[in-house]
Amino acid sequence: MDRAKLPPPNTFAGLSLILDRIAERRDESAWIAEQARSTDARYLLLDAAGEAFMHRDREALRWLDTHERAQWLADVPSTLLGIADQRPHFLLALDDTHRIGELENAFDARRMNLRSAGLQLAAGEAGLFAYAKGLAHWQRETRYCARCGAPLQLVAAGHRALCTNPDCARLHFPRTDAAVIMLVEHDGACLLGRQAGWPPGRYSTLAGFVEPGESLEDAVRREVAEEAGVIVDEVHYHSSQPWPMPASLMVGFIATAVSRRIDMRDHELEDARWFTPQQIVDGIAEGSFVPSTALSVSYRLLAYWLQQRAGLDLDELAAAGPSG
Repeated sequence: MDRAKLPPPNTFAGLSLILDRIAERRDESAWIAEQARSTDARYLLLDAAGEAFMHRDREALRWLDTHERAQWLADVPSTLLGIADQRPHFLLALDDTHRIGELENAFDARRMNLRSAGLQLAAGEAGLFAYAKGLAHWQRETRYCARCGAPLQLVAAGHRALCTNPDCARLHFPRTDAAVIMLVEHDGACLLGRQAGWPPGRYSTLAGFVEPGESLEDAVRREVAEEAGVIVDEVHYHSSQPWPMPASLMVGFIATAVSRRIDMRDHELEDARWFTPQQIVDGIAEGSFVPSTALSVSYRLLAYWLQQRAGLDLDELAAAGPSG
């Protein structure tokens, strides 16, 4: 398949094209320590809120080298992210005891959250930031054993947590919560909704978390029925997106409704309605319709649907914005 003809990957996705997570060596402590001492090593800094250190004068992550890490943050445990460009990449997760302002000055850096950085960073760096943020969140939130309550100790280069109670010794693994996000269509129109508090005119695809004992397809049907009272028949996978805000995986689908009947019975949404491609075109031109930002797979689902059903380019429509 010609990669040039493929649509761009969702934001934060495609990290496997540049990074080898090298999971099979995470338990080799001597090898991990050797990589951490290497002059090729790079260190990504995240503060306690999960914001990354960026270059002050450009849109790029401010990676530390081995000397900078040793000089300023030698006491901070490192987490191996993987190997990219034949260089080991590590995470340094700071806590509230560190003097963030002093570190910003020392590294001529500024901080940025993942939502803001997602569309400004190069794709590979955005993916690495998302990966690191999700892992750091799990490390901060998983401090005690869920079985016996004893403190946990990070092992496997930061990718597992071991219960320190020898009678328990339970291993804890990083958690990802699956969520479905879906563009529902029926006879030339798509179903979009909005939540209270969103900017005026913003409509997006519906979404929700997967429940225990539920398939992804069944989660799509249940969530659409709960949020809009619309009954869905066919469900087809489109694409997925890591969404570590704080710990989700968004799984995108195109679904088909059996009718256009909407029943806003549980009031999860402020509004839900059907849009034809022409209504979306007119709404963007008038300023009455605002799609999701390109950060989210929701935008990609709508872009795919408009291209497939009407030959329209959502990027071009959104860039043009309201006319007049």
